[in-house]
Amino acid sequence: MSTLTFRAATPADIPALIALVTSAYRGDASRAGWTTEADILDGARIDAEGLQADIARARSTILLAERDGHLLACAHVADGGEHGYFGMFAVDPTQQGSGLGKQLIAEAEAYGVRAWGLSSMLMTVIDVREELIAFYERRGYVRTGIKKPFPYGDERFGIPRRDDLQFEILEKHLSGLPR
Repeated sequence: MSTLTFRAATPADIPALIALVTSAYRGDASRAGWTTEADILDGARIDAEGLQADIARARSTILLAERDGHLLACAHVADGGEHGYFGMFAVDPTQQGSGLGKQLIAEAEAYGVRAWGLSSMLMTVIDVREELIAFYERRGYVRTGIKKPFPYGDERFGIPRRDDLQFEILEKHLSGLPR
């Protein structure tokens, strides 16, 4: 198997990013993996405008994981001031469970430390996603107990299929990573 490579996304990657993230979280294609949100949310997961803003923003990078030029996974890493931010983590459903996601998380954390000197990383996860939260906990993230309301009515976050959704903040201290 050829080597996994990482690089920063450019505007030319936006269509492939939309396809990847959608396939990992929404619709029937997402059911091939374990990260699907198809039972709790419909609609778009991301859009071109939001991706363009993340790519263009200072101290913000969308990392791509590729093998032989094929996009397999992505994650958004940004310097949020006091903490870094980790989000938009998606792995091709046919590659989930292969260890690729673990590699990308490690690369994203190391990138945040190298690029901006981050000492901790925050992420938001829909709190009913217990299996996903457990995955992040195995990677060293901890539940902070901080909850944020789900933005019902804002279709940029999807169309909820249930009325009990909220975000939970997870945090990881990055003190062991080389600077």
